[in-house]
Amino acid sequence: MKVYNVAILGTGFGGLCMALRLREQGENDFVLLEKASGVGGTWRDNTYPGAACDVKSHLYWLSFTERPEWSKTYCDQSEILHNIELLAEKSGLKPQIRFNTEVIDATWDEAQLLWRIRTANNETVLARNFVPAWGQLNRPSFAGIAGRERFKGAQFHSAGWRHDVPLQGKRVACIGVGPSAAQFIPELARQAAHLTVFQRSPNYVVPRLDRPYTDDEQRIFHAVPATRDASRAAIFADHESWYDAMRLDTPKAAEFTAMARAQLESQVADPVLREKLWPTYPIGCKRIIIADDYYPALVRPNVTLETTAIAGIEENGIRTKDGTLHEFDVIVFGTGFETETLLGVSDIKGRGGKSLRETWKPVPEAYLGITVSGFPNLYVLYGPNTNLGHNSILNMIEAQVDYTVRALQAAKAHGVAALDVKPAVMAEFNRQLQKDLQGTSWAGSCTSWYKHADGRISNNWSGNVVDYRQATANFRIDEYDQLRQTETASA
Repeated sequence: MKVYNVAILGTGFGGLCMALRLREQGENDFVLLEKASGVGGTWRDNTYPGAACDVKSHLYWLSFTERPEWSKTYCDQSEILHNIELLAEKSGLKPQIRFNTEVIDATWDEAQLLWRIRTANNETVLARNFVPAWGQLNRPSFAGIAGRERFKGAQFHSAGWRHDVPLQGKRVACIGVGPSAAQFIPELARQAAHLTVFQRSPNYVVPRLDRPYTDDEQRIFHAVPATRDASRAAIFADHESWYDAMRLDTPKAAEFTAMARAQLESQVADPVLREKLWPTYPIGCKRIIIADDYYPALVRPNVTLETTAIAGIEENGIRTKDGTLHEFDVIVFGTGFETETLLGVSDIKGRGGKSLRETWKPVPEAYLGITVSGFPNLYVLYGPNTNLGHNSILNMIEAQVDYTVRALQAAKAHGVAALDVKPAVMAEFNRQLQKDLQGTSWAGSCTSWYKHADGRISNNWSGNVVDYRQATANFRIDEYDQLRQTETASA
């Protein structure tokens, strides 16, 4: 049976970035395993109205590939997906992608020192190295709300938008007010006869100021590609400065708080509604919403903001804890994603049958967010503590991919079949990481998907992108147990 050097799970930005970097290094012995029929990851799956990126277009792309000619300052879902599809096509990666191949689980073969990856098609893919690029935000959560099965109307999550469900003239409920909901709520408000938005707690909102690029700008970007590079560099530097807004009691945090308050006061005249929309936790504790049309949607006469907690869903609507039944025709869940396990398959079994699902309870941990002790030759992209609140995640993914490439090169140079990060190395890294995170707004007084019940933060990185690049810049093989193939096992 064919044994690949590298098996990559997923064809979003992470998986494609890994494959392209491998090819740059002359490594073509890899396969990409994709559960869907096309590439794109989150940009393929999230097709809700208004879906767009909250990072400016010129920054939101892989740094080492040809730059797309974006139509506006913030790219929308369809344009991003189109460009990802073009990237996969033009790069020639498609023959190495197995579409409609969902990975169920993976098991480390200790005798052969390779991964046995099981798919839903009852196939087993063998690979010496396994790179899961399943992302953090692709497993929809319904926030544990009881009674969903009782509702007689249409209901769906934002990540599984039902475009076949008509909304015009309907009584529509939206549960949740996070970044995705803030994008589709204005669209719902324009279509529904009445929209009720259920808010558990508000988010800070700062201006987006999105606009199309002018014809003159487009001509310059096309004629002088260096201008796009300069724009990217300027946006990156600006976003890096935002990191200080993610730290408690800094001037940048005060600046962003004032900006958010000014936006609220300029767009919401009703003082009662205004205070319902103003957070009581430090800015950055939850994801900051970058939007111009969210507040205007909430002040429309056909929109109600409901802040009473939900007791459950019934046949005809949603009952709140004050006993009121709110009747609806359609319920849309903007309740985000399950992020606590950070696991995109049923399980991964490492040395001695060690379960990654159990290892990552109650809080997922990894070394540099990439490698996990007890799971040799497993390199997770966008893993624990690699999310950001201030800059493009693609910068982080590139650093993880480059670290993984260096690990593969080091193993080959040392004649090592497998590398397993030492437990003490991983433990010390995470001890210091959690200590550093205590000074950030994510450790603040809010409840968010960044933070577990015990206060530990499992999703976010403790510094800026430059800090992470420095942390991952060098691969130190002495931090890893080195496993070599025995003659018996290799025979």
